[in-house]
Amino acid sequence: MAPESADHIEQVTVRRSPKYGVFLVLGAALGLVVAMVLTFLFNGTDQVSANTGLVYSQMQVFGFLLLICAPAGIALGGAVALIFDRYYSHRTHTVDADHARIHTAD
Repeated sequence: MAPESADHIEQVTVRRSPKYGVFLVLGAALGLVVAMVLTFLFNGTDQVSANTGLVYSQMQVFGFLLLICAPAGIALGGAVALIFDRYYSHRTHTVDADHARIHTAD
C-alpha cells in the first residue's frame, strides 16, 4: 500500500526570542567578576569584624560577596532578556509554511 500524503500551506507568525539561559549564565558570570573586583579592590580582611569579632580571609569575603552578587547578576541578566523579548515581540513576521503529513500503513 502506498503512503498517503496531505499537503497544505499555513500562515505562521515568526519572531525572534532571546535565549534566556545564555543571559542568566552571563549575569552569573558578571556577578562573579563583580565579587572578585570588590574582594580585591577593598582590603578589609585584616581588620576584626565589628559584628562577629572575627577576622575573615579574602576567600571567605569572596564567598560572601559571591552569595550576593551572583543572584543579583542572574536577576539582572533575566531582566535584560525579558526587555529584549518584549522589544522583539513587536517585530513579528507572517510567513507561509508548507505543512506536509505522510501517513504510512505501518
